Amino acid sequence: MLSAFRNAFKVRDLRGKILFTIGIIAVYRLGSHLPVPGVDYKSVQNYLRTASDPNNGAFNLINLFSGGALTQFAIFALGIMPYITSSIIMQLLGVVIPRLEQLQKEGENGRKKIQQYTRYLTVALALLQSAGIVTLAHRQGLLPIDIFPGLNPQRFALAVLTLTAGTALIMWLGELITQRGIGNGMSIMIFAAIVARLPTEGANILRSRGGFVFAIVCLLGLLVVVAVIFVEQAQRRIPVQYAKRQVGRRMYGGSSTYIPLKVNQAGVIPIIFASSLLYLPTLLTSIVNRPWVTDLNQRFFRSETHPVYMLTYFLMIIAFAYFYNSIAFNPVDTADNMKKYGGFVPGIRPGRPTAEYLNYILTRITLPGSLFLAAIALLPIIALAAGQVQQFPFGGTAILITVGVGLETMKQIESQLLMRNYEGFLR
Repeated sequence: MLSAFRNAFKVRDLRGKILFTIGIIAVYRLGSHLPVPGVDYKSVQNYLRTASDPNNGAFNLINLFSGGALTQFAIFALGIMPYITSSIIMQLLGVVIPRLEQLQKEGENGRKKIQQYTRYLTVALALLQSAGIVTLAHRQGLLPIDIFPGLNPQRFALAVLTLTAGTALIMWLGELITQRGIGNGMSIMIFAAIVARLPTEGANILRSRGGFVFAIVCLLGLLVVVAVIFVEQAQRRIPVQYAKRQVGRRMYGGSSTYIPLKVNQAGVIPIIFASSLLYLPTLLTSIVNRPWVTDLNQRFFRSETHPVYMLTYFLMIIAFAYFYNSIAFNPVDTADNMKKYGGFVPGIRPGRPTAEYLNYILTRITLPGSLFLAAIALLPIIALAAGQVQQFPFGGTAILITVGVGLETMKQIESQLLMRNYEGFLR
């Protein structure tokens, strides 16, 4: 692997792409430490040095994707979360809006239009989220201190515009990485944000729980990484045979291929959906001032270690995994395309029987994938309940994203090395 890194820097174009990506990441990390105008930065830092993780649910999710910038209330506090949300929304709308569905089938031009709509929606969501976060921070809804003292309409507008501009800048930096750097820009930004928190979280565990617990966490983290790699690479390959057909004087078809169905087809999206919905009771409590709503939230959803919270989280991840897979993969369209080009699954009739067979396979492999996803998501909560480890760095969304992005980036560098007769990372 070290020789692969050395070979990567020997190639001028590849070296330039890697250095460009590193430079963009440096700019991104710098913006994660510049506070928003009007923030009582000293009070926030004093509180964070003496307190544990202040919140849960969607707050932790946004803070994770921003690399801790949300707890710093930096200009990049929202991170890339608005872009992720808008991308998911556009993907879901493509199922119910015929115009978007048509654009998805138009190739490169349609993809560019959808990408433009996604940018507009990202800015709109960033405005809404930044306004909500500034309001909650001022009313001590995020931390038990007033983060924006003396907030007036002018300072409120400045803070909201700063956070929104920060999200737009992150989106632009991610697209620069995609165009001129290595890997998918948005994924690389999330990867950098998550990895930047690992040393701090490891140091906190070592300082608070001692060397023995730290060693156990590292060993458990290694096992989790191996398990995630195994599941992320696992797929069910459905063989497809194409019949021979003659067009003019040429013979086409007669080849064999396969349809790769991943065990974890949905990725981290079910975790994002479940975490966001589980934050709704807390958000509803701050909006609706009713005693029974407050009592319900305090009893069941305020603490992540409550059995009701954990069971609800577990079941919602499984449900969203099935829901997303039913949208992301359409067995009927796949069967129709196979029939159109003369393809068939051996032993299965083309058309509707093939669609039913694909749906049956997808349903079966989704169950173990969703169970694994739910178990990984609950791992930090279990560590908190069992060992009082406040910040478990090897579980949930963090490890799934870091492993997935790492594998995809390594494969992309490997493909470019193999084009120049070098051995890649995975050789």
